[in-house]
Amino acid sequence: MGKISPPRAVAFEVLREVADGAYASDALRELSSRLDARDAGLASQIVFGCLRFQGQLDYLISMYSGRRVADLDAAVKLVLRMAIFQLRYLERIPAHAAVHESVELVKRHKRAAAGLVNAVLRKMDRTAVRWPGEEIEFSCPEWLIARWRRHFGADAARAIAAIALIEPSAYIRVRPGTDLPEGVFAERTQIEGCWRLLPGSKPGMRLHDISSQAILPVLDLRAGQTYLDLCSAPGNKTLQALETRLSLAVACDVSERRLRELPPVCPRVVLDATQSLPFARPFDRIFIDAPCSGTGTLARNPEIKWRVQAPDFARFREKQVRIVAQALKLLASGGKLLYATCSLEEEENEEVIRRSLESNPGLRVEGEMWRLPGRDEGDGFYAAVLTR
Repeated sequence: MGKISPPRAVAFEVLREVADGAYASDALRELSSRLDARDAGLASQIVFGCLRFQGQLDYLISMYSGRRVADLDAAVKLVLRMAIFQLRYLERIPAHAAVHESVELVKRHKRAAAGLVNAVLRKMDRTAVRWPGEEIEFSCPEWLIARWRRHFGADAARAIAAIALIEPSAYIRVRPGTDLPEGVFAERTQIEGCWRLLPGSKPGMRLHDISSQAILPVLDLRAGQTYLDLCSAPGNKTLQALETRLSLAVACDVSERRLRELPPVCPRVVLDATQSLPFARPFDRIFIDAPCSGTGTLARNPEIKWRVQAPDFARFREKQVRIVAQALKLLASGGKLLYATCSLEEEENEEVIRRSLESNPGLRVEGEMWRLPGRDEGDGFYAAVLTR
């Protein structure tokens, strides 16, 4: 058997795990931990490139093979996506290496398909292709684009889909008034405390997307207030909230493993926020960064667009409505509750707020905010502040 380079071997295994339901970033973190920085970077490029451009890659596979992608063996499909991505979308990959290793890789999983893979890849070049429609051009399911078109308009929908094909910038948070950590190269953004990382920064920084950082300020935290964060893991927004001198902050999450990613800077409670909450006192400020479909994060989590289905949005909505209902029981008189998601879907945003208002006379919306990918920097977010 011919040798397969470590980054290509890791990329293939990650894509197999993603096909079985894993998240790409989690699988990459685990499987590439023993690779050097250069190899880990290539593995990441291949994995996220294949997921971002999957629609285009599958169209090219069909065009050059004369076969339906759905009829191909799963391993063959992944090998062809990886190879075509390297040949057409990466500038510095030697074509002979991509072809040779792809043929060797498919031999390990479906030896009979080696001839097919070799034949398809020998035809591959960088000639411009006229994509047959937006679904292929933006490598995004048409039903998702259609939803965004109805909600935000045609131009915004195209921008949302297009920006998801571009590797997103990385951001960190630095407490306002303090210096950047040593070895970190970054530039300021329009969000106070948010910095855009530049090449050459040391690895291992706690990343915090700019849109995520833009959400918490609308809660209007003040010194001396009590604060409850009901869906806090991995703790970025909790740490941001603690930049204010609060009298009490409590961080909660259903996942003990993910809650442990938050340093022990405040009480941490493992709980299911859809159930009755174990607190006897009200809170001045409550934040719900609700579990959601994540359709605002497709640039960072491209597997979502191939995995999510329309009925999922209603299921998330029911869970989100229950979380808001439990949280409102603990909201102090005159207090504020911030509800936010990184979803672009009405079911998970406006409909949750509408149902919460219907169930709670006297509750009102103090303000709403949208951050749209392609219009605003960073992930897509919705936020609404409720008060009474």
